[in-house]
Amino acid sequence: MNDLSFFLPCAAGVEEFLAQEVHGLTGRSGQDLLTLRGGVRVRADWRDGLKLNLHSRLAQRVLVELAHGPYRNENDLYAIANAVAWEIWFTPKQTFKIETTAQHSPLQSLNFATLRIKDAVADRFRAKANGVRPSIETQWPDCRIFAHLTTDSCTLYIDTSGEPLFKRGWRQDKGDAPLKETLAAAMLAASGWWNPETGEVAQAPLYDPCCGSGTIAIEAAQIASGIAAGSLRRFGFEKLLPFQPHVWAAIQKEAVNAQHASDIAVFGSDVSHRMVDFAERNAERAGVAGAIEFRGGDALQRMPPAEGGVIMLNPPYGERIEVGGVARFGAREAAQTPGDGEGGDGGDFFPQLATHWKKNYPGWTAWVLTPDLKLPKQMRLKESRRVPMWNGPIECRLFRFDMVRGSNRAAPPDAAT
Repeated sequence: MNDLSFFLPCAAGVEEFLAQEVHGLTGRSGQDLLTLRGGVRVRADWRDGLKLNLHSRLAQRVLVELAHGPYRNENDLYAIANAVAWEIWFTPKQTFKIETTAQHSPLQSLNFATLRIKDAVADRFRAKANGVRPSIETQWPDCRIFAHLTTDSCTLYIDTSGEPLFKRGWRQDKGDAPLKETLAAAMLAASGWWNPETGEVAQAPLYDPCCGSGTIAIEAAQIASGIAAGSLRRFGFEKLLPFQPHVWAAIQKEAVNAQHASDIAVFGSDVSHRMVDFAERNAERAGVAGAIEFRGGDALQRMPPAEGGVIMLNPPYGERIEVGGVARFGAREAAQTPGDGEGGDGGDFFPQLATHWKKNYPGWTAWVLTPDLKLPKQMRLKESRRVPMWNGPIECRLFRFDMVRGSNRAAPPDAAT
């Protein structure tokens, strides 16, 4: 367990930030740390895998690669899976599940491919455990096995995370289409407010004027307080045979000792007082209730909560029901009203928001995640930076706007770092 190949999948556009985070957590670099499409591969030991699960804010899972080989048909998949020593990872008394993904696979049925891999695992146990085999459990398996098929190769992984890592354990209250915690962390990394390699944060207040259930603000406050992302949840590796409780307890203790009080101001507000209540309860569970100031209020009317800082928001759009302000329209009407014939989702909301920012937030930097590539034109602002990101299946851009009073000009290029 001292030389394992881990693959950490992430949202598209987040790979470079995840590589920085993994380097900071493991110290690995060079050929031991490769940035790939859709994730990062790192060669590390078992203890590093536990740390990555506990601390990573950007990875979706931590997978151990167990096999990789060419295939032409389902029998080849069976052979690859049957050669893996599954018995060193879990027992025949436990349950397992196979999940298969594919890119340009020539096979006609992924379900049949999954069935053949399942048969290979079961037959391996029958041969090694006197005819006893583990059972399939599709909802809450003890062990998750992932198979990824390309045009001609198959890679098998065993999952060490269990539930996806964006499920931090604190968000029990949520609204419509909530932002995943991993994407909120990616926004903070892309903006430069958080350095995923060193863990340092900018000495600047952070404000989300459309905070919803508080995801961005809570993620930021936990980062600023040194609270590990997975400190409130359980992990899949706890049911795997290599798991040693005393090793895990030591890693957890290190994480607790690293927590500290933060002097970075974090603010959130939302037009829905119900969502503010959700955010406050979530912050309490996340251990950062005292580090965030939540208030109800219209984004088009709220004045700056501090002297200069960073605005960070994922405004409602598309299938999301409400927008952040109701100064001119009701929330639902604003979300459904075309924006000056420019194809925007928010009616006059976004132009009014830009005017409000220019008038009342000079010196602030705003970062807006949206699938609307015409948003800068709709806001009559010139972005100083745009970062491609994916929110699930939705292609988005994270736009940076530098607020200058009464002007729609961008800051000089060297300010967009």
